[in-house]
Amino acid sequence: MKILVVSQYFWPESFRINDLALALKEKGHDVTVLTGMPNYPAGKVYDGYTWWSKRRDYMDGVPIVRVPLFARRESKGWQLALNYLSFVFFACLLAPWMLRKQSFDVVFTFEVSPVTVGIPAILMANLKSAKHFFWVQDLWPETLSATGAVQSPKILSTVGRLVRWIYKHCDTILVQSKGFIKPAVAAGAEEEKVHYFPNWAEVLYQPITLPSDAKEREEVPNDGFVAMFAGNLGSAQSLETIVDAAKQLKDENIYWVFLGDGRRRDWLEKEVSDKNLTKVKVLGRKAMETMPAYFSLADVMLVTLRDDPVMATTIPGKVQSYLACGKPMIGALNGSGMEVIQASKAGYCVHSGATQDFSDAVLRMSRMSEDELESMGKAAREYYLAHFDREYLVQKLEQQMQESLS
Repeated sequence: MKILVVSQYFWPESFRINDLALALKEKGHDVTVLTGMPNYPAGKVYDGYTWWSKRRDYMDGVPIVRVPLFARRESKGWQLALNYLSFVFFACLLAPWMLRKQSFDVVFTFEVSPVTVGIPAILMANLKSAKHFFWVQDLWPETLSATGAVQSPKILSTVGRLVRWIYKHCDTILVQSKGFIKPAVAAGAEEEKVHYFPNWAEVLYQPITLPSDAKEREEVPNDGFVAMFAGNLGSAQSLETIVDAAKQLKDENIYWVFLGDGRRRDWLEKEVSDKNLTKVKVLGRKAMETMPAYFSLADVMLVTLRDDPVMATTIPGKVQSYLACGKPMIGALNGSGMEVIQASKAGYCVHSGATQDFSDAVLRMSRMSEDELESMGKAAREYYLAHFDREYLVQKLEQQMQESLS
């Protein structure tokens, strides 16, 4: 099959769509990617990229067509709106010309916010008479409201109408969580078009034993129990839950390590300084390839989300990464994410925002034996292989695409 992947974000930005594009190529399909200039999460266009350079790029043999966009900068509301709309404008304007000599059987849209990525995808699907697959990672307009990004009922209503229009122009709608199915149908998706298609973790996410001289060991404390959070440091992640737990347990031999970057990193570092949380380490963003190494140095991985009905429908992508690496975890989240953690028997999960329960869970796990922690880690890996195996999921998608063309 000839497949056009449309995503506002792509390599060298770290998103799961990178791995899916490679997986489809590995299966012999002709994959091309339409994306923008990389600028996530720091908000600055990556070194070596400009509006007019590297318009055509490659990732491990996958051709990439890039269009200009305005960078996210400090991710203020107007800056994000300009970022989203500029990608739509330039993709609709330039992609038909840049891809004029190519034909496609399938246009595959990776919809992590913003949902507006569906607009140029629909245009290309129509121009190329291709089937349109739309993979929903974030529910709009619900996510806008839940994160506080948009409060205006008028804007939310307008976005809702846009979502309905996009869903109407999809042949297949894939959702990363079963909790997304009802909201997607309520937002205008035809129920028979909606299918559960979860995230997985890249192949590199596996249990590893780190050499004694590995440089990662220099950054992570080794004289206590290590609780590690990895991923975006944003408003949806309820970082307060972890900071409050760290404050409550500051006299325990527990270290708290944050890997990642995002809009609330400055807030996090100020909280650590103001509260004199000497056992909290903010290491910043690290290359994805190093994540299993850092994970291997943690005793438990952390995942938290805000207490919001929309957040309860999602499974944070880090959950699959933690499971794949065979790591015990403690969650403070509701709904679908909680169900996965509990079903996997990989650790504990409390409700979003339940700081005391979260603190108690960390303290309880810090007092477990190595055998108990190892048993949880094995359960995590087994659950991952049974429910989120990459090969099985990609094969399932491939079959759906082929059936849509028959």
